[in-house]
Order: sequence, then structure tokens, then C-alpha cells
Amino acid sequence: QVQVVESGGGLVQPGGSLRLSCEASGNIFIIYDMGWYRQAPGKQRDLVATISRGAITNYADSVKGRFTISRDNAKKTVYLQMNSLRPEDTAVYYCNADVLVPGVGRGGYWGEGTQVTVSS
Repeated sequence: QVQVVESGGGLVQPGGSLRLSCEASGNIFIIYDMGWYRQAPGKQRDLVATISRGAITNYADSVKGRFTISRDNAKKTVYLQMNSLRPEDTAVYYCNADVLVPGVGRGGYWGEGTQVTVSS
């Protein structure tokens, strides 16, 4: 019914930049909040940034000033521009979309994740 697909991960040197994209598709009536989360090996999944349908943003303290979240409602896509990357940003990055599906209701849908590795 709803698919969430991330792209844009990879290997980058410290201080470098990456841009992640996440597209939601399927039988979607409305997308409310969209967000990025990350999970490093052996750690819990943590919030990175979220953005409301009206473009109100929220960031984890660890990424403020370095990461920027944005969205294109027409394309059902959310982006994460990551600058000044650090080794501690290494993790699998997951996208979440809070979606209203006709006949089903409202719920959160996750992508399968994209690996970001920051290393020299």
C-alpha cells in the first residue's frame, strides 16, 4: 500500500557532504510529518530531523547547524542535506512518513534504510 524508499547514502570523508532523499508512494491521501532517523551498530534508533507538512523543522542537537531537512510535497519526497560530516554520523539512516491511507487510517511507514559511512 505505502512504500518509503531512501537513496543517497555512501562513503564520505570527514568534513564532506551527502544528500539523502526519501520518496513515499502508494495509496496516500495525505503525508503529515516526514523525518530522518539513524541507527549506529549496537545503538538505538535516534531522531535526526523532522519536518511537518507546513515545513516546521526539528533537529537533534548533534546535527543542528550541519544538517538541513526539506521536503517537496508534490513529489512526496523529503531530503536531508548533510554537511561537515563527522565519523560519529556513521549509521544507517531511515526515513519515516506519517501518512493517511484511505480506508486504512493514519500511521507511520519506514523505509529500509541507507548506509552513511564517514571515514578517511
